[in-house]
Amino acid sequence: MLTVLRVHLTSEIPVVGCEITPYVLLRRPDGSISNDDVPESTPLHGYCVRYRWYRNFGDQKFAICSIHPTEQATLQCLICLKEKVPISKSYHCSPRCFSDAWQNHRALHDRAKKILNENGADEEEVFGRLNVSGSGSFSAGLSAVTSNSGSVSLYPTTVADKSGEAWSEVGFSRTYTPTAEDINHVLKFECVVVDAETRATIGNVNTVLTSRVIPAPSPTPRRMIAVNGDPLAQLDLDGRISAGTFSVLSYNILSDVYATSEVYNYCPTWALSWSYRRQNLLQEIIGYHADILCLQEVQNDHFEEFFAPELDKHGYQALYKKKTSEIYSGNPNTVDGCATFFRRDRFSHVKKYEVEFNKAAQSLTDIAIQAGQKKVALNRLVKDNIALIVVLEAKFSNHGTDNPGKRQLICVANTHVNIHHEHKDVKLWQVHTLLKGLEKIAVSADIPMLVCGDFNSLPGSTPHALLANGKVEHLHPDLAVDPLGILHPTHKITHQLPLVSAYSSFARMSGVSPGLEQQRRRMDATTHEPLFTNCTRDFIGTVDYIFYTADSLSVESLLELLDEENLRKNTAIPSPEWSSDHIALLAEFRCKPRIRR
Repeated sequence: MLTVLRVHLTSEIPVVGCEITPYVLLRRPDGSISNDDVPESTPLHGYCVRYRWYRNFGDQKFAICSIHPTEQATLQCLICLKEKVPISKSYHCSPRCFSDAWQNHRALHDRAKKILNENGADEEEVFGRLNVSGSGSFSAGLSAVTSNSGSVSLYPTTVADKSGEAWSEVGFSRTYTPTAEDINHVLKFECVVVDAETRATIGNVNTVLTSRVIPAPSPTPRRMIAVNGDPLAQLDLDGRISAGTFSVLSYNILSDVYATSEVYNYCPTWALSWSYRRQNLLQEIIGYHADILCLQEVQNDHFEEFFAPELDKHGYQALYKKKTSEIYSGNPNTVDGCATFFRRDRFSHVKKYEVEFNKAAQSLTDIAIQAGQKKVALNRLVKDNIALIVVLEAKFSNHGTDNPGKRQLICVANTHVNIHHEHKDVKLWQVHTLLKGLEKIAVSADIPMLVCGDFNSLPGSTPHALLANGKVEHLHPDLAVDPLGILHPTHKITHQLPLVSAYSSFARMSGVSPGLEQQRRRMDATTHEPLFTNCTRDFIGTVDYIFYTADSLSVESLLELLDEENLRKNTAIPSPEWSSDHIALLAEFRCKPRIRR
């Protein structure tokens, strides 16, 4: 006999677009206990489990804040209604909420004016028009909405069935993905064992009720800021300075393996779940309209099952290199790595190089480490980090070149460097190893280069100094950490690539504009790098970079930086709005004319 032992939900709050798969524990006919599915399509010994999802139509409707989805809305932006912004984006829970969000909220108005129905069709007005009170109006086109009488529990843990309550059947499988029609409604999940032949139910019907469904919070729009000599220009993400440019994104998306409630206990568990984060990350990444994507901490299974097929729908070709697993002892499918995507209509794939720092460590110890120290050296150097190098050919013309008929190649390196703070020597050695490999490619071809990734190194550290300056000063304090002697003589820790950090362009610009001045305040005046790219409760700092060869590329525009105060309003990231503990970096480049020799 097949028996349902236990049913529960893995997330306390259902979110539109994020599938729900309840945990169902079964006792099988042979006495074994498993949570493997036994659907009606494949019965086991004549029995199967029937699943049903229902939506409650008897519960009261009210609006939810677009910024704080666990708060009831009390205000609605009338400009959003006029400009036909999706109605769910128009609600706010308080005047302070609206005021804090105004700068980015206004971008929704601007975008709606330019691109009608940004997400396809108009979003259905799920709640209908709320009654507006003339006496309760606020500034900036904001009006109070009618509030619910009495105290209403917005997200009850359980909801008791009532006589005559109306439920509408909406799903027929174990997994269900809430839609916009479900917003603010409770869902009910039922499962029961049935006889596969007679269809008769066996035993009790197991029922679980969800909290109210909330709309998916969307990341705040970020603008591109021109740095090509026109500081007054502010570009939409789907716009360019002009033809012949291309854009590159670098983003550590936070692997699901590391996104635990123990580490990020300030983030709601529903917003930390992979079913939610993957949709939010995909929406954010697609919204940047980048030509090349360099993603870090992409799990192997998530690359194959989600990112590669989903980004393929948006015209991206995928390349991937997962970390080696000499140290990692977990599920091989959850090993993370670096994924590089490029738009097929803009580039074609020429060549791929894979850098395994473990192999480089083996070669180094064979040559430079005494026999008795090899094991100690490998224990320190072998960290499973990798780099993915891709050579692409541009399909677009680069206006202004003196030889437009010649192939335009671009080399893009994507890496994730060792995280351990105390292993400063290992970080520097990994970066130096990568740069020496890129130098070999540069010698064989006259090719612009981009070096992107999470370097786990602050501005001013030895890895950053090597990237930005081509060398490390021999008195740098980080060089004191060198137990294996692999960093000496220090005059050999160099490279000849003319690399410059893309975001340092904000600091170098001489123009004056409100947008540019705002970005400069978010830069470190000493290092000319962003104040942070990683913002958690316990750490805030810059560890992510996009470097480029300044003799062959120029920066045209940069994605605006985020404000620490806004990010930390909900403690830190990840959060319901931002699904990684890192922020994305995006730069638009132009290839410089080649100099004939």
